[in-house]
Amino acid sequence: MADISCFFLYVGVLFYLISCSAAQSVLALYVFGDSLADVGNNKYLPLSIVRADFPHNGIDYPGKKATGRFSNGKNAADIIAEKLGIPSAPAYLSQPNNNIILKGVNFASGGAGIFNATEGGIVEQVIPLAKQVTQFSTVVGRLVQELGLTAAQEHLAKSLFPIVIGSNDILGYFKPDSRNSNKTPPQQYIALMLSTMQQLLKGLQGLGARKFLFIGLPPIGCAPKQRSLGNNTDVCNEQVNFWANEYNRGFTHMLQQLKLELNNFHYSYFDTYSVFLNFIHNPTYYGLKDIKAACCGLGKLRAEIPCTPISQYCSNRNEYLFWDIYHPTEAAVRIFVDILFAGSGRHLFPITLQQLIAI
Repeated sequence: MADISCFFLYVGVLFYLISCSAAQSVLALYVFGDSLADVGNNKYLPLSIVRADFPHNGIDYPGKKATGRFSNGKNAADIIAEKLGIPSAPAYLSQPNNNIILKGVNFASGGAGIFNATEGGIVEQVIPLAKQVTQFSTVVGRLVQELGLTAAQEHLAKSLFPIVIGSNDILGYFKPDSRNSNKTPPQQYIALMLSTMQQLLKGLQGLGARKFLFIGLPPIGCAPKQRSLGNNTDVCNEQVNFWANEYNRGFTHMLQQLKLELNNFHYSYFDTYSVFLNFIHNPTYYGLKDIKAACCGLGKLRAEIPCTPISQYCSNRNEYLFWDIYHPTEAAVRIFVDILFAGSGRHLFPITLQQLIAI
């Protein structure tokens, strides 16, 4: 027993030292993506209904406040910052001042995609990735004004750029009323996603981004909403999963090509797909009991109606994989980020997060 206690003490101290070392190397987080990383941008969009600034969202956030995060508490952007020992990057639309943007900015928007099409109009007003890149260019201009060109470039070179996006493009394609799925073969659609993403990444790199953390697409066909659409809730939507995984395969190949093409393009890719499958196939190992239903919502699997103030919600949130129809609980995200920081080459390539930060 004493040997086991010593072992866990050693692991804990080692992880603390790694986190401290990472914090000293990362000056800021500039976060891009969708609702998995949105810390409240959408609540500043007056015409958007893709928002989460109402109960029961935020029930476990400090102060039990609904901040616009699609979560019962903190999301991945928050917890990555927490692990690095730096403040969580504020939403771009909250208009942070120059002192704050030196520590990072979050551009992520719920419902956003690689394509501008997910912007949609009045009903689905969101900030697609191309517009997020444009917003970042504004921040770069402010950094140059504040620090000078050379110092701003050095600052960005020591910052980390997490990006999590693409799920909404896949889900939008397979919606029953999708115009794309009726006209464009899925292979061609995925290829267009990849070519669009490639150009946007070149744009970010040209603006000074150097260290990218890419979060791959999860098996989104296993989300409660996708399960609820079928007759058998034990079964995931394998068509959606297949094409999400095909995108991941193409994306990793595209990153390898960009690495050869661009100077100072460094990245670590996290294989979210396999990690989430591990959660689903071995839930008890991770302390999870329910990997099918949403914690908050109404209807079958609490996934037919999204989480709203009138929805039912579970009390044992730490035992659920999903908070709502698509988004994980804070407990699940913490496990996810722990694996991300553990530095295993099994889920991170071509280099670990620690190796990326050390460059």
